[in-house]
Amino acid sequence: MKNKTTLYIVQGAVIAALYATMTILQNVLLLGSASMAVQFRISEVLTILALYTPAAIPGLTIGCVIANISSVAQLGPLDMILGSIATLLAAISMYLLRNVRLFKLPVLAALMPALFNGIIIGAEIDIVVMNNGQGFNFADFLVQGGLVALGELAVLFVLGLPLSRVIELNGLDKKLFAPKGK
Repeated sequence: MKNKTTLYIVQGAVIAALYATMTILQNVLLLGSASMAVQFRISEVLTILALYTPAAIPGLTIGCVIANISSVAQLGPLDMILGSIATLLAAISMYLLRNVRLFKLPVLAALMPALFNGIIIGAEIDIVVMNNGQGFNFADFLVQGGLVALGELAVLFVLGLPLSRVIELNGLDKKLFAPKGK
């Protein structure tokens, strides 16, 4: 029991650290590319790890909180909360859908970050940035949510699905994420 708990904590901490570091580094090297309205957050590829360990759920969520705290985004604390909720919901959904496959790929699971981030972050950008906190505009929401979702889809389908295939073909899902016997 102790080994499983330790493994869970270590996996979650490593995933959080990787997610935060990748996002912050991307924002430093390519200013705003991981935190503005139109974003391509490379660290989102790590959401694929939710297919292999439930430790990815808190890991990704905490990593997102840390990344959004340090972000230069206009949305500030609101993004820290809403962005992290979107990540949490996406990671939980991915874990629950981990065994649903299309051509041996977790396609449905890979759609979850686009769905949750598109809706939640799209609404956040619409209300806070596009309309200065003065209300909701459905047309702006569709554009902003669509752009966020498109960035998520690009990362998950171009990088995430191939990563999941490599992990599974090389047995890394069992080597890295399965608890070792006592």
